[in-house]
Amino acid sequence: MMSIRQRREIRATEVSEDFPAQEENVKLENKLPSGCTSRRLWKILSLTIGGTIALCIGLLTSVYLATLHENDLWFSNIKEVEREISFRTECGLYYSYYKQMLQAPTLMQGFHGLIYDNKTESMKTINLLQRMNIYQEVFLSILYRVLPIQKYLEPVYFYIYTLFGLQAIYVTALYITSWLLSGTWLSGLLAAFWYVTNRIDTTRVEFTIPLRENWALPFFAIQIAAITYFLRPNLQPLSERLTLLAIFISTFLFSLTWQFNQFMMLMQALVLFTLDSLDMLPAVKATWLYGIQITSLLLVCILQFFNSMILGSLLISFNLSVFIARKLQKNLKTGSFLNRLGKLLLHLFMVLCLTLFLNNIIKKILNLKSDEHIFKFLKAKFGLGATRDFDANLYLCEEAFGLLPFNTFGRLSDTLLFYAYIFVLSITVIVAFVVAFHNLSDSTNQQSVGKMEKGTVDLKPETAYNLIHTILFGFLALSTMRMKYLWTSHMCVFASFGLCSPEIWELLLKSVHLYNPKRICIMRYSVPILILLYLCYKFWPGMMDELSELREFYDPDTVELMNWINSNTPRKAVFAGSMQLLAGVKLCTGRTLTNHPHYEDSSLRERTRAVYQIYAKRAPEEVHALLRSFGTDYVILEDSICYERRHRRGCRLRDLLDIANGHMMDGPGENDPDLKPADHPRFCEEIKRNLPPYVAYFTRVFQNKTFHVYKLSRNK
Repeated sequence: MMSIRQRREIRATEVSEDFPAQEENVKLENKLPSGCTSRRLWKILSLTIGGTIALCIGLLTSVYLATLHENDLWFSNIKEVEREISFRTECGLYYSYYKQMLQAPTLMQGFHGLIYDNKTESMKTINLLQRMNIYQEVFLSILYRVLPIQKYLEPVYFYIYTLFGLQAIYVTALYITSWLLSGTWLSGLLAAFWYVTNRIDTTRVEFTIPLRENWALPFFAIQIAAITYFLRPNLQPLSERLTLLAIFISTFLFSLTWQFNQFMMLMQALVLFTLDSLDMLPAVKATWLYGIQITSLLLVCILQFFNSMILGSLLISFNLSVFIARKLQKNLKTGSFLNRLGKLLLHLFMVLCLTLFLNNIIKKILNLKSDEHIFKFLKAKFGLGATRDFDANLYLCEEAFGLLPFNTFGRLSDTLLFYAYIFVLSITVIVAFVVAFHNLSDSTNQQSVGKMEKGTVDLKPETAYNLIHTILFGFLALSTMRMKYLWTSHMCVFASFGLCSPEIWELLLKSVHLYNPKRICIMRYSVPILILLYLCYKFWPGMMDELSELREFYDPDTVELMNWINSNTPRKAVFAGSMQLLAGVKLCTGRTLTNHPHYEDSSLRERTRAVYQIYAKRAPEEVHALLRSFGTDYVILEDSICYERRHRRGCRLRDLLDIANGHMMDGPGENDPDLKPADHPRFCEEIKRNLPPYVAYFTRVFQNKTFHVYKLSRNK
C-alpha cells in the first residue's frame, strides 16, 4: 500500500511541474467519491433514456413502414394470389421457397425438396441451399411450424412482419452507431429522423420485402456499430471479447443472407487496409477483423455446400494477400516520410498483384465462372472496352445499375442531410489528411494509434473507420444507383455524429478564434435540436398524409394468367418466359420453370439467353427447338417486352438480343457497320398472325391484354 501511495505522490509532483494548480487537484480528489457517484448516476440515466428512445424510434419506424405497405396494397383485403403477385421478380422466387417449406408434409421432406430441387430449372436437379441465400426462409418456416401462432397469424404476415421487425433493428443499430461516435444519444435520434424523412433514398423494404438486402442490411448495421465500439482504445478484455463475438455473429448473418456480401465486405477490407497502412488503426484489431471476415465466409461456404463462388471471391484473396504481404514487409512502418511512402506504394502494389494472382489460381482450380458477368459489367461500365455481351448489357441498361441520379441530392438537401454531411465530411477529411501526414512523418517516434501530442489535431480510430467507410460506399453509390441504400443510411449516421461531436465543433471554433467550452456545448446540442424541429415542422404533415392515403393492388391480367395456369395446365407442366414473370409463376402455381431471376450461375445465364430468343428475330422451328431442349410445354409472351418503350433504342431487350445475334436493330437510328439484316421477322410479333409455319409448332391457348400463352407441339 505504501508503495502505491508513494507512486501517486511522485506522479502528482511530476504533474505539478506542468500544471501548477496542485491544491485544486487535491480538493477535487477529496470530492471525487461524490462526483463519481453523480456522474455514474447521470450516465445510467442517460443510457436509460437513450436506450428507451432507440427502441421506441426503431419500433415506430417498423410500424410506419408496415402501415405504408398495407395502405399501398390493401394487403389485408386482397386475395392470396394477389398478395403473392405483389412480390415481384426475384422477391417472389425467394418467398416461394418459404411457401414450399410450409407446404411440405415434414421438415425433412422440405429440406430434401430444397436440396434436390427439379422445379426451379427444368430437366435439372439443383441444390437450392447451395445456389441461393435462402436459409432465412428455411429458418422462418421452421419457426412458423414450431411456434403456436398458426391460428392467429397467416404465414405471409409472419414473413413480412419479420422483415419489418428487422427494420426496427436496422434503425436502432444506426442510432447506436451515431451515439457511440458522438457521445450523445441526441445524434442517434437525429440519424433515425433523417433515415425516416429520407425514406425514398434510404430503404425500399415496403415494396420489395423479400429482397436479400432487406434481410442483410440490418445485420450489416449491427456489424458497423460493433466495429465502431471495438475500435475504441483501452477496452476491457471482457468487453473486447464480447464485441468480437457480436462482430462475428453479425458478419456471419450478413454473409448468409445476401449473395453480394463478398463485395460489400471487400469494401470494408479496403477501409481496414487503408487505415492500417496509415497508422490510424491498431494493426492487431485490423487483423482480428480480417480474420472474422474470412471465417464468416468460410462458414457460409460450408453451409452452402461449398459454394465455389464464395471460395473464388476477391475478399478471401485480398485478405490472404494482406497477411502474406505483411510477413514479407516487416519494417513497413519505419523510416522517413519519403521512405515510408515508397514502402506503402510497394506494399499496395504487392497486395494488388497477390490478390489477382490468388484469385485467378483459385478460379482456375475450381473452374469458376459464376461471377464473370459482374466483371464484364464493371469492365463495360467504366469504359474499359465496348461489349456486345448480352448479360453485361442487360445490367448496363437497367436504371438501378446506372449512375446515381442527380435529383437524389435534391431530395437529400431538402432534409438538410446532404448539407450537414458535406460539412462534417469536409472537416473530417482535412483532419484525416493531417493525421495521416503526421503518422507517416513521425514514424521514428512511435505513439499509440489515435493519440498525438497536445495541440495537434486528433482522429479517433472509430471515427477514421466510419470516415473511410462512408467515402468508399459513397463512390459505390455514385457509380451504381442500386447500392445507394448502403451509403445514404450511413450518411445519416455520419452527418448526425458530426453535428453532435465536441471534437468537430472545437476544431471549427478554434479555426475562427471563437473557442470556448460553453460554446462547444451550446453548438453540439442546439444545432441538432433545431434540425429536429425543422424536420418535424416540414415533414410531419406529409407523413400523416402518406399514412392516410389508401390505395389497392390492381393487376387483373396477371391474376387472370395465374388462375388460368392453375386451372388448365398439368402440375408438372414446364413454362418458359421472362425471368421476372416466371418467378411469379413458380410462387403462384408451383409449375416448373426454364429460367428464373437468380442470375448468379453461368449455365442459367446461357439458358436465359436461349429462352429469350422468343423476342429475337428467329425462325419458328429454331425457337421451338431451343425451348423443347429445356422440356418446355408452354411459353408466355409479354406485349410489354415485345413492344417495349420504357428503354431507349439500344437498351430494349429485343435490341440487346439483336446485337448479340449480329442483327440490325429496329427503328430509326444508327447500327454498327458489321450488323446485318435478319433473315426472319421478330418471333413475338409474327407468331400472333397465326401463319402456318408458326401454327405448326405453337398453339395459342390463352390471351388477354398483356399475356399470350402458347402450347408447344411435341411431334416436331
